[in-house]
Amino acid sequence: MLAEKGLAARLVATPPWSAENELAPFNPALTIPVLIDEPPTGGELPISPGLAIAEYLEEVYRDPPLYPSTSAGRAEARRVAHWFETKFENEVNALIVRRRIEHRPQGRKWGDPEPVRAAADALAWHLDYVTFLLERRAFLAGDKLTIADLAAAAHFSVNDYFGLIPWSDFAEARAWYQKIKSRPSMRPLLADRLEGAAAAAHYADLDF
Repeated sequence: MLAEKGLAARLVATPPWSAENELAPFNPALTIPVLIDEPPTGGELPISPGLAIAEYLEEVYRDPPLYPSTSAGRAEARRVAHWFETKFENEVNALIVRRRIEHRPQGRKWGDPEPVRAAADALAWHLDYVTFLLERRAFLAGDKLTIADLAAAAHFSVNDYFGLIPWSDFAEARAWYQKIKSRPSMRPLLADRLEGAAAAAHYADLDF
């Protein structure tokens, strides 16, 4: 969203598993992301969680708008963004990608095997829902790019990094993700690499 609005930012890697006192002064919940803005009035303004950051950026930096112009449209964009931040996170990310990311720094292994079938079924269900939306709209929350598309693309990107998404089975979702993936704002994400975990061969390929 920062890139879409042309806002410069300095990224600081502060994983929740690292020294907690680095994060606590800015977000006592010890969750990321946290935006620390420097408003014209001076000082530092910490904002979290992610959707609160999105609302703040939209209110303070209005151009280009990433929420629809109508109250009904904004409600739908918020609904879909929240869907991915909560439902998708709990039903898809928690099964495999979160475990891979969180165990990687310590090099730990977990006792139970990865629930591959459950993750595949959950992903397929959510991809079916994305297809349902895209059969009726150009983007996930309407006819223009919104925070809903950015939130969804971020979550899909994490799963795609590990090669978990069966894009060939979901043509509409694949075409939508290809469109979002081709935006300049996605390039830094596609260039990121997670230490100790290789990206899927197609991860940064715009014509996957």
